[in-house]
This record gives sequence, structure tokens and C-alpha cells, in this order.
Amino acid sequence: MVNLKGKNAIVTGATRGIGLEISKVLAENGANVAILDVQLGDESSIKEVEALGVTCKGYACDVSNPEAVSEVFKQVLADFGKIDILVNNAGITRDSLIFRMKQDDFDSVLNINLRGAFICTKAISPHYLRNRSGRIINIASINGIRCQAGQANYAASKAGLIGLTKSNAMDFAKCGVTVNAVAPGFIRTAMTDKLAAENPDAIKKYKEAIPLQELGNPRDVAHAVAFLASDAASYITGQVLGVDGGLGA
Repeated sequence: MVNLKGKNAIVTGATRGIGLEISKVLAENGANVAILDVQLGDESSIKEVEALGVTCKGYACDVSNPEAVSEVFKQVLADFGKIDILVNNAGITRDSLIFRMKQDDFDSVLNINLRGAFICTKAISPHYLRNRSGRIINIASINGIRCQAGQANYAASKAGLIGLTKSNAMDFAKCGVTVNAVAPGFIRTAMTDKLAAENPDAIKKYKEAIPLQELGNPRDVAHAVAFLASDAASYITGQVLGVDGGLGA
């Protein structure tokens, strides 16, 4: 385990799936967590993180809206006092072949997945620069490195996020702030479980393409994030850590 005791984190898109697991693993390692999502629902995610013995608060926020992000980040800083870790995890998919893809579906994916990370990073920047410390971890994807059909919008957003990560790492390098990305491969989620029930052959083909012959799980991604958020990764910046069973090798 890494030691994040006394650290405070913001995780976007954190009420379910990979985002929730990241929040829980950060909490297990001692970090307090601010959960951001466009809708908080029944707040069960907050209770799950709180049960791990840390402070957890939830905030409804559309990360593609600069004014909303600015106000929410001000509130988070008022509630927590200091933020040490920002995890830009919020993301959506709107898959379709390019000749069928609607303009709105392209724009919405870029707005949430890429523009949202830019907006949140910019919002936390003054705080990080004042403190001359901080961690930014962007959740990219194997599909930003090696793409597949029907994901022009998603692949473009994740490839852009990798570029944003590397550029921002240079921007922050002299200020004690590191910026890295985690690129998950095929991760077992509610969506893949549904696909497995509907089309077992598709999951079998995915597994066969992965050198480790198995899908990952959200906890695998979360552990990579916790490492990059820790002091153990203080000399790592501008990197993309693949969590993909060897798929990107």
C-alpha cells in the first residue's frame, strides 16, 4: 500500500465504475475524497468511501462548464482546506462509425473527456502554484493509443488527453506538480458485463487479444492512480501508464 494519509483528492466522474473504485482505493490509502459527478444520485458512493474512515463529500458538477467547475472547486477548497490530488476521470462514449456519427455526439465526447480535463486542471492551477505541490492524474485509454472502428470521437478525446498530459507536465515541471495519465485497456465494468451476457463470443475475442488473456478490473486502474498520487511517484511526470494486460506493448 502507498501512504496518502492527510492528502485530499478530487475525483471527477466518481459515483460509479472506475471513478468510484479510484475514490475507494485513495481512501483505503488514507486520502480524503471530494467526489464530483454530473449527478450524485442517492449518494451511496459517498457513503461507501466514508465507510473507509476518511472524509468524503459529494458535489454535482458538469466538468464541461467552466463556471460550474470554478464554483464547485471554490467550495471543495473551502470544505477541505487544501487539495493535493486531482483525478480527471469523467468520461462518456457515443460510439458510431464516422459516416453515421452525429456532430453532437462528437462534440459531447470531446467536451466531457478532453475539455473537461482542461477546465478542471486550469481551475486547480492557482491552488497548486501557490502551494508548489500537487498531483494531476488523467484517465486516458488504450483507445487513445491504438484505436478501433466506431470510436473516432472517443479515440480523439483520449489521444488529446495524452497530449494534454504531456504538455501540462512541462507547464508544471518547475512548480513541484506532476501530471501523468493512466491508460486502461479492456476493464470489467457494468458495460462489459452486459456485453458478456449478450455476446459471450465478443468477450472471448477481447480476452484472446490481451497477452494476459483476461480483462482487467477497476481496482487495477485505481491502484495505478494511487501510486502516481503518492510520494513514491514524485520523480515521474509526463508519463502514460498502461493498465491493459500487455495490449499496448
